[in-house]
Amino acid sequence: MCGIAGAFGDVSGAAVQDMIDTLAHRGPDDEAVYSAPGGSPSLGHRRLSIVDPHGGAQPIFSNDSKRAVVANGEIYNFPALQPELAQCHGFSTSSDNEAILHLFEEHGPNLGRHLEGMYSFAIADEDRLIVARDPIGIKPLYLGRLGDATVFASELKAFDPRADQVREFPPGHVWDSASGLSSFHSLASATAPKHAEGRTIADYVAMVRETIERVVIKHLMSDVPVGAFLSGGLDSSIIAALARSQLDELHTFAVGVEGSNDLEAARVVAGHLDTIHHEYVMTPDEVAACLPEIIYYLESFDQDLVRSAIPCYFTSRLAAEHVKVVLTGEGADEIFAGYDYYKGIPSEATLQEELYRSVSSLHNINLQRVDRMTMAHSIEGRVPFLDLEAVELGRKVPAELKLSKDYPQGKWILRQAFEDLLPHAIVWRDKEQFDEGSGTVDLLAGVSGLSSGAGELRDYRQRHKGAGLRSSEEGFYHRLLVDAYDNPEPVLANMGRWSERPAFS
Repeated sequence: MCGIAGAFGDVSGAAVQDMIDTLAHRGPDDEAVYSAPGGSPSLGHRRLSIVDPHGGAQPIFSNDSKRAVVANGEIYNFPALQPELAQCHGFSTSSDNEAILHLFEEHGPNLGRHLEGMYSFAIADEDRLIVARDPIGIKPLYLGRLGDATVFASELKAFDPRADQVREFPPGHVWDSASGLSSFHSLASATAPKHAEGRTIADYVAMVRETIERVVIKHLMSDVPVGAFLSGGLDSSIIAALARSQLDELHTFAVGVEGSNDLEAARVVAGHLDTIHHEYVMTPDEVAACLPEIIYYLESFDQDLVRSAIPCYFTSRLAAEHVKVVLTGEGADEIFAGYDYYKGIPSEATLQEELYRSVSSLHNINLQRVDRMTMAHSIEGRVPFLDLEAVELGRKVPAELKLSKDYPQGKWILRQAFEDLLPHAIVWRDKEQFDEGSGTVDLLAGVSGLSSGAGELRDYRQRHKGAGLRSSEEGFYHRLLVDAYDNPEPVLANMGRWSERPAFS
């Protein structure tokens, strides 16, 4: 995991250096700025060393030194790509990101079709710039304007207050300074599959088990220790169980208020899996003290996102004391229908469409929270359930096997597929969102500024009607975000807002 920034056009190396200095938390292990011989394009990189920690410094250069790449993320099919690419290209590192450069030399801007992973990257090809982002949008990327130049960066704060016309880079797209923006991948259509002829429920259960096992193993690729967030819910417990089956030891991490459901359930799972378990108890005073920093890194005032970011921030801080990589259960609810509101959808076709919309919406809400909170503490968060293979699996599984009429909980088939790996009480535990299970929602009632400034916050919300503030609590977060930036407009303009589909037909 890293931070990248750069420019195409007349932008000084000092300006790019300033941008990557703002992203130092994303990569404390190394930094570099490169400018092409003519001065443009330029690339900046902050490195968090995960794969080839000693030899994978970036930018990585082509054999003839005419091209360079900087990247953020992981290429999980690197072990399969490297032998074939090495027949024509000499690898100077063991970094998975070097495959991006050689794929570009083979396929040009269409290289994204050959990548499996989470990534954003930029390639300087003499006087040409190519930037791209993974199909789900797991890794962040933004474009902006600085005078007549195009600039890019991993986080919005890198533009503050340097650039304008800042916009989020769309997932599954590539921008080429020679030809503009184009799509290289879109998610599969949201049609509702029926039972394939001759395929039984047991076949689907086996398909889910085998696929999720495979993607978790893929996501263990690392030259540094890997751990797992563990809330004690179904999704994180499955990830921890599968990772533990592959590793001699696994560190797991849980946070919550004293006596919270997540802390209790996580202890049960950690004991069952024999992990090296760590937990942290949050207090209202500490949350109040950390909220300005949480919102600065999160780049959002959305009430639901901030609530879930709080425990994620403290879990990431805890994990950073022990590992550099953590696995999370993000995405399972959107693929296998875990949220309560899915139960009110009247048809399988509409449910499948809504699940598609949910996955497509994650890039600037839940995935932004996972990325920003882990990166705030210089660790890499990985999301196996959002591997493209797992997303495609979700499209193949009939909706009736996700929401069973005979069981009140969602994700029925996921529970069936892994019920032998975990305690019964964990497999069939009711869904609690991170902010609920950790006790964050109740804790916020005691946070100073929220509890003592009700009248002031009502006035603030009234003065900022145009911001669409849903509550006084959200007004409090809005004020903290505005105060955190010299120019908050790029952040406000690019902020995602989660919404349930308002009506189903």
